[in-house]
Amino acid sequence: MSGIKVDISYSRGIIAVSPIIVFLLVYLLTSLICGDFYKMPISVSLLIASMWAAITMRGKTISERIEIFSKEAGSSNVLYMVWIFILAGAFAAIARKTGAVEATVDLTLSFLPSSMIVPGLFISTCFISMAIGTSVGTVVALTPLAAQMAQGAGAPIPFFVAIVLGGAFFGDNLSFISDTTIAATRTQGCNMKDKFKANIAIVLPAALIALALYCFFAPDLELNQQPSGNSLWLVIPYLVVIVSALCGLNVTIVLLLGILSAMIAGFAEGLSLLDIFFVAGEGIDSVGALIIVTLLAAGMLGMIKYSGGIDFILKVLGRNIRTSRGAQLSISLLVGIVNLCTANNTVAIITVGSLAKRIAEHYGIPPRKSASLLDTGSCIVQALIPYGAQTLMAASLADISPVAPWRYLFYPQILIVCIGISILITRKHIPETT
Repeated sequence: MSGIKVDISYSRGIIAVSPIIVFLLVYLLTSLICGDFYKMPISVSLLIASMWAAITMRGKTISERIEIFSKEAGSSNVLYMVWIFILAGAFAAIARKTGAVEATVDLTLSFLPSSMIVPGLFISTCFISMAIGTSVGTVVALTPLAAQMAQGAGAPIPFFVAIVLGGAFFGDNLSFISDTTIAATRTQGCNMKDKFKANIAIVLPAALIALALYCFFAPDLELNQQPSGNSLWLVIPYLVVIVSALCGLNVTIVLLLGILSAMIAGFAEGLSLLDIFFVAGEGIDSVGALIIVTLLAAGMLGMIKYSGGIDFILKVLGRNIRTSRGAQLSISLLVGIVNLCTANNTVAIITVGSLAKRIAEHYGIPPRKSASLLDTGSCIVQALIPYGAQTLMAASLADISPVAPWRYLFYPQILIVCIGISILITRKHIPETT
């Protein structure tokens, strides 16, 4: 295979992707030197990297570079995420004010013994995410509960948030209604059933090992939270969110229904409409930093794409493939690195989908396997980057650093090993079922 032909030199390509390197160096090195990931704001790191992207962009005036940044930051996909952040912030604040979070945690802790809190949270997150097909929706629904459970059980909040993130990505990766599944199967030309079979062989072992590790490393849970005394009917706003999401409703509709039900609960608890509006405003304000980070990341990554950074990545990894195993590794790396540059797993799959299909066809890789590699490779990176929408949202809702859950993200870390093993034990092509 001759590889993808992209008219971009290596020197220009390295400069094009250098903003990602600048961001990682500024954020990670500064945090490591200080010994504290809270010291270096991720927004400042992204601002520095964005300025570097603008400086290194060739053939454009300053005004044109700013226009490119603004256009990418204000794209429909980014603004859609901003809407989700705003609604999620409002819902979380109202639910917290009315006592819905405490009531739900009380109910959960009353049924689950301390030894079952960690595995119960991970397993339920996996199933909910797989049912609703969106990791973002799962994170929005369960992160406030996980954070409150951690506080009530005397456990580290980042540990519980990492459990939710891992389960959310497990379910999203397998769900038949997930946009990543749809993108992967459509670009590779296989049906969802076959992709599911290939995918679960990779991710289920990782999930089982992660579950065992979460149980092993789980701190001693004291269950020192006393019943809040709130009525159990205050759980209804969260039930509305979960049930409506399970019905396949759009996440914005899900959150609007959640806000409406939380408002009704607030009225029943004696809050006035003005009180609820004030609380909702506080919730919206609380995601302001999250929105700024999202806009900065989108603008910077858009400039990388415009400068040919993604084309360069495709050029480097899409050539000099010699074996089927090398082809599968290239597909996984392609989607992973592009995901690193876009912070959106669906966009990454769509971007490299046609090239992955060409590579798969040339080396006899079944479409179900290439689709599985695309979805899983993007899932791993999306789960591990601190500027992904899911991690940013979880960190905002739990009031922790986006990097804080990283050392507890056992599932995506183990998934790297599992996808490598699946490539090493490649079998001969078996015709797809129809």
